[in-house]
Amino acid sequence: MHFKLKRMKNTYILAIESSCDDTSASVLCNDKVLSNEVANQEVHKQYGGVVPELASRAHLQNIVPVVAQALKKAGITKEELSAIAFTRGPGLMGSLLVGTSFAKSLAMGLNIPLIEVNHMQAHILAHFIEEGQPKPEFPFLAMTISGGHTQIVKVNSFFDMEVLGETLDDAVGEAFDKTAKILGLPYPGGPLIDKYAQEGNPRAFQFSQPNIAALNFSFSGLKTGILYFIQKHTADNPNFITEHLADICASVQHTIVEILMKKLKKAVQQTGIQQVAIGGGGSANSGIRTALQSMGEKHGWKTFVPKFQYCTDNAAMIGIVGYYKFLQSDFTQQGVTAQPRLPISQLAN
Repeated sequence: MHFKLKRMKNTYILAIESSCDDTSASVLCNDKVLSNEVANQEVHKQYGGVVPELASRAHLQNIVPVVAQALKKAGITKEELSAIAFTRGPGLMGSLLVGTSFAKSLAMGLNIPLIEVNHMQAHILAHFIEEGQPKPEFPFLAMTISGGHTQIVKVNSFFDMEVLGETLDDAVGEAFDKTAKILGLPYPGGPLIDKYAQEGNPRAFQFSQPNIAALNFSFSGLKTGILYFIQKHTADNPNFITEHLADICASVQHTIVEILMKKLKKAVQQTGIQQVAIGGGGSANSGIRTALQSMGEKHGWKTFVPKFQYCTDNAAMIGIVGYYKFLQSDFTQQGVTAQPRLPISQLAN
């Protein structure tokens, strides 16, 4: 396809993110965010988790107004856009299809380049959004923590990433959310565990930590251990959760944070790389953020924690990857399709 390539002083990227249950659109001018709009989907709360079919329907309703709002807030017209970036994967197929189809259609209509982005790559490269903050230098280690992923990645350059370790079953976000469900907390439960943990004793209860080889993780055993722990204590005392909620949350969070930090320390020792970044929805957890900064101070690492608005799913992080791909003229053909399982290395060129 022949499109008009706008090589102007400023590059304007419209980015679209629809991998799960948030519809987001962002406009970037070069590496700066002009707008970053997110429409959350309240419909899932009553079901205690994301319902894929309902998510894709909500994306269909949200995507046009969210994109229109992002352009309006950025103060530019669609005709001024240089390219459109979108999340190709990983994520829920129905959700990804909405963003992919919209991005393809708009790029074709405007006759401008289309840029595919790996969602997990974007969580890592969100650190390069220009806001006057220190940025990691290559190579650095990144830990991605979300509802679907837990990985330690060696980042050699913008598009050269190597997974050193990952979860063999459940992700960190899944462990937090399932624990919240066991405790009777509403969805999404991860932030609530973090909230109650502030008031509790992190050493009140002991949970066994899995002994997983190399730099890999496993959280399914911990999840089951928490379930059995709660069943045992509520059988003896039906009010156990109510009476000890803060201590349970603090103890669970402390255990998960300890598992993550031990692996991160091991990764630093193995690679000799002392620049460490975190990303993904789980990196909004205060226990994880505090632990990383403490480890950095203790061991002399340079640590990088994203702003809260760039932790959870958002289109600004898709836009920053789109900008760096635009600079390399790394464009995507119109025949591209969404890919729910997309390894972090697959879009590394």
